[in-house]
Formats: sequence, structure tokens, C-alpha cells
Amino acid sequence: MKLIVLDRDGVINFDSDRFIKTPDEWRAIPGSLEAIAWLNQRGYRIAVATNQSGIGRGLLDIAAFNAINDKMTRQLAQVGGRIDAIFFCPHAADANCECRKPKAGMLREIARRFSIEMKGVPVVGDALRDLQAAQEVEAQPVLVATGKGKTTLKEGGLPPNTIKHDDLAAFATDFATA
Repeated sequence: MKLIVLDRDGVINFDSDRFIKTPDEWRAIPGSLEAIAWLNQRGYRIAVATNQSGIGRGLLDIAAFNAINDKMTRQLAQVGGRIDAIFFCPHAADANCECRKPKAGMLREIARRFSIEMKGVPVVGDALRDLQAAQEVEAQPVLVATGKGKTTLKEGGLPPNTIKHDDLAAFATDFATA
């Protein structure tokens, strides 16, 4: 099975320092939905692994989170794409849970659900914590310059084998044609 794991906010959609709390606030980054559809058409399954501390902070509830994801999957279906599974950590940063990136609990759960090894599986994110979680399970860390990506790149300290791309569309094109 060919699998790619994506962070959501900052990779698929525009991020906000005030959190994405409603479907109206969710806006796809140009080309991201088409990139997912393009990967699907080449046989890749897509899983999303996203920290959603806004839930733990009481800024949104599970119903709002699900409504946001419904909007995303509807828009994705309109361009011929799909997400096979969405994994999320609802805990606030101070919860010290195992699922919040940079810990790799969500990635381990993805491996269990899809019955695969994570070694070499691309994990695309815009923040250092996404890359650190990937490194912990020997997945391939991929940094995109959207969202917090430019700041992450500037701050440095990336895992040594991190692949860098301008956005999800550039990653998809380079990855699936390599």
C-alpha cells in the first residue's frame, strides 16, 4: 500500500494563529486539493494527522471539527480526490499526551490502522513538530513552505533527511513522478 500522511492546517488549508474554528474559516491553499486528487489517481492513500488543541482549549467542539472536515472532504471530492482517514489530537499543549505532535502517537495509530510500517512513508507538515514526529517512526519528513513552513525553515533544526517543497502541489508533482 502506498500511503502519505498530511498535516491539515498550513498544508491543506490556510492556517490561523486564532485557530480554524468554523467551516467558514477553512480555506484550501490553492492547488492543495488538486494535489491530493493527483496523488489518489496515482494509487496513494492519504491520511491526515492534525493537532487540534483548540478543542482542548474549548475554542471549538467535535461537531465543529467534523463540520470543518466535511467541508474539506466535499471540496476535495469535487476535484476527484479523497482522504482515507483523519486522525487528530484534541488535547491542549500542556496535556502531555502521546498523540500530540511532536510525539508520534498519531503516526503509530495510522500504522496500526493501515497495517503498515511507517519507515519511509512521507509525512508532510509545515511545523518542526510534524517533522519530529515523522523522524520518531522513521517516516520521511517533508516540509512545505506554506503555513508556518517558511518560519520553520528559517529557524532551522530540521531532521537531517527532511525534504523541502514550496507547497503540497510541488511535493505531489515531484514525489509521484520521481
